[in-house]
Amino acid sequence: MLDAYVRPILDPPLDRAAKALARRAVSANAVTGAGAVLGIAGCVAVALGAYEAALALILANRIADGLDGALARRTEVTDLGGFLDTVADFLFYSAVPFAFALAAPERALAAAFLIFSFVGTGVSFLAFAAIAARRAMTTERYGVKSIYYLGGLAEGTETILVFAAMAVRPDWFVPLAYGFGALCWVTTALRVWRGAILLRDRAAAPHSAG
Repeated sequence: MLDAYVRPILDPPLDRAAKALARRAVSANAVTGAGAVLGIAGCVAVALGAYEAALALILANRIADGLDGALARRTEVTDLGGFLDTVADFLFYSAVPFAFALAAPERALAAAFLIFSFVGTGVSFLAFAAIAARRAMTTERYGVKSIYYLGGLAEGTETILVFAAMAVRPDWFVPLAYGFGALCWVTTALRVWRGAILLRDRAAAPHSAG
């Protein structure tokens, strides 16, 4: 919900940083890899109960996630880069609640519910993106993306705000997980509804069952 409004604020500083990296011949995929390492380190910090370090590493991961796209747009946007970025994002989103469960097993049920909700948002997002690519559907509401970005109430900005709140107040993890998980299911339902509307009026492309 907030991504389209936050992006115009974040894009200028990210673009300046990307310009500096491009001059040094740093690749977007290298930034994606560095961000993934930061995300893993953040999850390890969560699991160890080092929440201040976890907060810094999680935020650094998200900065890298924005920076790799800005750098790709300055150099070369590739299918490989989009693939790696998407895989890293979805693994990170699920790893954070898992790490909170490792830190305190009594959080496991809430963490499982949140991960389950991420499956809903992720599947509805990626399934639509795959069909949109086959039908050459495009949108730039969220900036230039390697895949069609179908928005919702729970997007990247909301997710990182919730993760940051969990790191600041880990004792609030359970209600935050259940509350945000519920919002994710509303997002999933809205994406299915919107996706059905967008696809219903278009001629179906050839496909195979599977």
